[in-house]
Amino acid sequence: MPLHIALLDPVPAEISGGVARQCAAVDASLHLIGPLEFASDDGAFRKAGPTDWEALDWWLHPGWRAFRDAMSRERCLYFSADSERDPAEAPFRTNSVLVLGDETLALPDKIREKYPDRVFRVPRLAGKVPADLPNATKALLAFAAKRATDAPAAPTAPPKESGKPARRRRR
Repeated sequence: MPLHIALLDPVPAEISGGVARQCAAVDASLHLIGPLEFASDDGAFRKAGPTDWEALDWWLHPGWRAFRDAMSRERCLYFSADSERDPAEAPFRTNSVLVLGDETLALPDKIREKYPDRVFRVPRLAGKVPADLPNATKALLAFAAKRATDAPAAPTAPPKESGKPARRRRR
């Protein structure tokens, strides 16, 4: 799975299902971080989600600590509608975990304070912040997919000089 979406804080079942549908559409993994206000077999959650739930790679983490134990901190990027940092500054990688808050598109202050250099604004749709979490997820996945690379976060050694100019691939 190239990208992951993680939802913090309980959100209504139909909104979480809508996010699941957006993830399934682009083959992204979904991580729901509990405690949730609904059961994973909730009818509203299932109805709003993808047609084929079996095709979606999704995980339910009982709480923030369980999620943090399962995910490398270096992979996580945090997104909020009211952040001032441009999402183009985010170091997207093919395995990035894009963390969103609740249906207000806000992140808890605790995360903002702990990871200030990894909090970015939700990408805009037609110049406006998306009005809801499923649309914000769609915009974020599209934005990240265009910018994600397989490159490591920081090079371990400078490239060797071969005497020939390096070839660049167009993306």
